[in-house]
Amino acid sequence: MKKNNILFTCAGRRNYLINYFKEALNGNGKIIAVDEQMLAPAMADADIAVKVPSIYADNYIPELLKVVKDNSVMAIISLNDLELPILSKSKELFEENGTKVIISNSNVISIGFDKWKTYNFIKDLGLNTPKTYIKLENALEDIEDGILKFPLVIKPRWGSGSIGIDFPESIEELKLSYKLQNIKLKKTILNKTSQEDIEHAILIQEKLDGKEYGMDIVNDFNGNYFGSFAKEKLAMRSGETDKAKSIIDSRFEKLAEKVSQGLKHVGNIDSDVFVVGDKLYLLEINPRFGGGYPFSHEAGANIAALYIEWLNGAKNEDLIKYNNYKENIIFSKCDRLIKIHRK
Repeated sequence: MKKNNILFTCAGRRNYLINYFKEALNGNGKIIAVDEQMLAPAMADADIAVKVPSIYADNYIPELLKVVKDNSVMAIISLNDLELPILSKSKELFEENGTKVIISNSNVISIGFDKWKTYNFIKDLGLNTPKTYIKLENALEDIEDGILKFPLVIKPRWGSGSIGIDFPESIEELKLSYKLQNIKLKKTILNKTSQEDIEHAILIQEKLDGKEYGMDIVNDFNGNYFGSFAKEKLAMRSGETDKAKSIIDSRFEKLAEKVSQGLKHVGNIDSDVFVVGDKLYLLEINPRFGGGYPFSHEAGANIAALYIEWLNGAKNEDLIKYNNYKENIIFSKCDRLIKIHRK
């Protein structure tokens, strides 16, 4: 039987994913994790851990190819926003070696990573999303006309996590925050990606007053809709869901199907939704496993097992057993210590 060796790149702190996939493999394959730091916690839970260069290093892809060949890797899963555009452009190199890169095409990655494109994609789908501006002067005009009201959100156009987010509550604060974020952006890991349009690298967005939800929207590897799994965010920590409750709501299902059909993404995407009154507003689309995935998994959505089945050619109609999603299941994250075995 062919071994399902799975490689996780930019493994970081995603120990839960390492272990979910280990369980799904049930001994028929190994989990390989790579990161530029051997001290990354997820490296300790992997069967094989390999140190690699920075994702921006010239030899990153060649080193990753070496890891793939040395370990007979069947599939690659990336866990980092900043790496997605790089891996997406290199898919053919890996697939020539028989390795599936479970990542959407470059257009989908661009829509998710570039928040201005995200905004326009959502608008084109006819879904609700907060007012968003790429130019400060346009936001100021709408504030003066009463179309846009404080508080607002300032955030990087090419963002990751909660880096560079601010919440101005006056025109003076907005102007100062906008100027400061442009300066600070050059000092963060987002600087390189923001060079694509550095003059328009900060977005101004309407701040919604409502309940925040996360939702995993799952397509198979051919871009066909499989299902969605929503949860109410009860608490956040460093830009990630820290406490959440699973929900089942047909409104979320309809929204997810529309996104799936419009995006035709591959695998799981992590999305953010606000409910304001009786309306759903879609904010973010992240084409990867997000920090909210464990809440879906623990409530009965075994997407890790789905991935393994799809890699082995299974059909969607035979995989309903992996969707046992239950509502009103509450989980909370907590820290644990990982012993690092340094080599």
